[in-house]
Amino acid sequence: MTRLGRRGPPWWVWFLLALLLLVLLAAGGAFLYLRSLTLPAGGQPYTLEVKPGDTLPAVARELEQQGIVKNARALRFIMDRNGTAGSLKEGLYDLNGDMNVYQVADKLAGPARIPTVSLTVPEGLRVKDIPPIFGKAGFDVAGVRAALNDASLSQYARGKQENLEGFVFPATYEFRVGEQPKEAVQEMVGRMEREFTPENVAKAKALKLGVRDWVILASMVQAEAANDGEMPIIAGVFLNRLRDGIALGSDPTVAYGLGKDLPDLDRPAGDFTKDTPYNTYTRMGLPAGPINNPGQAALLSVLSPKRELPDGRDALYFLHGLNGKIYVNHDYPAHLRDVARYR
Repeated sequence: MTRLGRRGPPWWVWFLLALLLLVLLAAGGAFLYLRSLTLPAGGQPYTLEVKPGDTLPAVARELEQQGIVKNARALRFIMDRNGTAGSLKEGLYDLNGDMNVYQVADKLAGPARIPTVSLTVPEGLRVKDIPPIFGKAGFDVAGVRAALNDASLSQYARGKQENLEGFVFPATYEFRVGEQPKEAVQEMVGRMEREFTPENVAKAKALKLGVRDWVILASMVQAEAANDGEMPIIAGVFLNRLRDGIALGSDPTVAYGLGKDLPDLDRPAGDFTKDTPYNTYTRMGLPAGPINNPGQAALLSVLSPKRELPDGRDALYFLHGLNGKIYVNHDYPAHLRDVARYR
C-alpha cells in the first residue's frame, strides 16, 4: 500500500492571497499618495484676497497655482469634511507654503484680515482742507466733502451750523478699503464725541460753556497756540476776557470769517474792521462757530486754564514775540510795551 503525498493549498487560496497583497499594496500606495497631498507645498508666502462672490473651488485652485497647497481637491475635501467649506469671508488671508493643507483649511475657516488704509487728519485743520487728505487715500473726494458738509451727523452741530467744523476729531485713522465716505466721517465725529465725557462736560458747564461753546473756544486756542504748552495760558486769557466783557480780538477768527488763511490777512485793506459773525474785534463774545477742528490738548486746555499771572493778577493779553516766546499781561499799556519791544 503506497503513502499519498501531502497536498498544498488549492490554487484559489494563492490567488486570494496574491489579490489581497495587491489590494494592500494599492491601499498603501494610495494612502501615501493622499498623505503627500496634505504636506506643505513649499511655495512662497502669499496673501489671498477673497472678494465678494469668490467660491471655495476657485480659491482652492488659486492656492494650488500659487504653491500653497499641493492639490486643490484635497483642500476642498478637508474643508467639506470639517464643515467649514462655507466659512470663507471677504478679506485677506496670509498664507505660506510651509503650512500643511490642514493648517491652510483652519486658516481659511478663521477670520479674514480686513484691508485698511491709514490717513492722518492734523490738529487745527478746517473741514474744507480735509477732503484732499481722503482723496490721497483713495476715497471719493466729493463724497467726503458732502459728508463733512452734513451738520446733521453731529448732535452738537445740527441746526446750529452748515457743516461739521469743529466736530471731526483730528487723529490717525485706519479705515476699511472701500469704506463709504459718510461712514468714515461718522467715525471721526464719534471719536470727537468721546471727548465729551460727563466729567468734561461738567467742567465746561462750570466755566459757563456748553459743549459747542467749549469746542469753539478750543478751536481758537488751537489756532493761536504755537505749541501745547501755550494752550492753557491762551485759554485762560480768553476765558478772563469773556468773563469781563472784553472783546476776544483773535486774528484767526477774522481770517476764518473772511475765508482767508491767517497769513493772508491785510490790515491796511480793512480786514480787521470788516464785520462778520466770526470777527472777534467787531463783535463781543465767541465767534459764530468753531474755526477749525481742535485736538485733545486744545480741548483739555480750556477745561484746565491758567488764568493768573505769577503775581496773582488776571491774564488778559498775550502776544507772540519774534523770538518765539509768548508774553502775557494784565493791562493794555503793558501789552503795548511788549508789542513795541518784541515785535
